Amino acid sequence: MAECSPSKCGKDSSCSTCSSSPKPLETAQARAIKKTLRSIRSTLFVMSGKGGVGKSAVTVNLAVALAHEGLKVGVLDVDMHGPSIPSLFGIDDHLAPKDDEVLAPIYYRGEIAVISMDSLLANRDTAIIWRGPKKTVAIRQFIASVAWGDLDVLLIDSPPGTGDEHLAVLQAIPDAQCLMVTTPQEISLADVRKALHFLERTHANLMGIVENMSGLSCPHCGAKIDLFSSGGGEKLAQSKNVPFLGRIPIDPVMLIAADSRCPLMDMPGEFPAKKAFQQIAQTVKKECFPDK
Repeated sequence: MAECSPSKCGKDSSCSTCSSSPKPLETAQARAIKKTLRSIRSTLFVMSGKGGVGKSAVTVNLAVALAHEGLKVGVLDVDMHGPSIPSLFGIDDHLAPKDDEVLAPIYYRGEIAVISMDSLLANRDTAIIWRGPKKTVAIRQFIASVAWGDLDVLLIDSPPGTGDEHLAVLQAIPDAQCLMVTTPQEISLADVRKALHFLERTHANLMGIVENMSGLSCPHCGAKIDLFSSGGGEKLAQSKNVPFLGRIPIDPVMLIAADSRCPLMDMPGEFPAKKAFQQIAQTVKKECFPDK
């Protein structure tokens, strides 16, 4: 009988030669990733096509808002070159090994588990100078070798664009739900279209689009001012027939919160952006856990 050729049969399961071929062995790390993910009910991968749209601030405040909704939450920062999650949470602690192979996450206010490369550095001004393969290995280790425990939601904060980090996450967690953050301006929306195309090509799941910095609520009269435009993200979602999860207005308190190293959601008082995060968190919770 002629030797089987993948170009002829495409490794069809009905082909006796292909079906009898040994399958690749599952690595110990792949098994560890699967074991970890069994304890995490839902994974939310926060992305942006462009930098500077407030993606990390959205990740942090959405995590706190979901915790306020009664969910067990974790945050994984896979932005190796510009990690900002620990600073936004006000975390200064360094990660310490739980045992020889497992890292224990740092907890924000005892309730949100946080892992970031920034918390592994002795000097946080040190630059990470890594090529793609090394970043992929680190991301897989963060998923497999961290004692996340039982979580309702793991939010993963990514760098802007569609690079190695994004592929590493989606290959390790193929059922992750992706949340795209954009600002209303066309220069941001153009990059979001590329990111949406990336998700289509990788067969990833898109939960929806969040429009950040969407107009400004006047602190004196409450009137809406389209300082940097508004509505662009919602129009893009409608044109692409994808869910629109909500808009977050420009809020001066966001700057105060960031400089104070405290999430806006835990700042005292009521603010337009805080209300927006609460509404988006409720939408996300309903999408992830319709039974809750």
